[in-house]
Amino acid sequence: MMTFLKTILIVLLVYFGLKFLIKLGTPYLMRYISKKAGQQFEQFFGNNPDMKSQKQQEGSITIDKNPSSNSRSSKKVGEYVEYEEVD
Repeated sequence: MMTFLKTILIVLLVYFGLKFLIKLGTPYLMRYISKKAGQQFEQFFGNNPDMKSQKQQEGSITIDKNPSSNSRSSKKVGEYVEYEEVD
């Protein structure tokens, strides 16, 4: 009977001890995860080599591409159907 009580006491102490440690460690874990996610985000979006090469002096004017002269579409949208009115 005494061994059974010792076992239950040990299980309860381990349970509450882990619960307490998890409550203490969760903010640090979340901070670490968010910091890593932020670093990956910066690495993916922040260090774009194309954007660095396009930095220019303030006031300079550049034209990336000329607008196309053929602005109207030459595709047929549909076909014309003749009809007669019936009285």
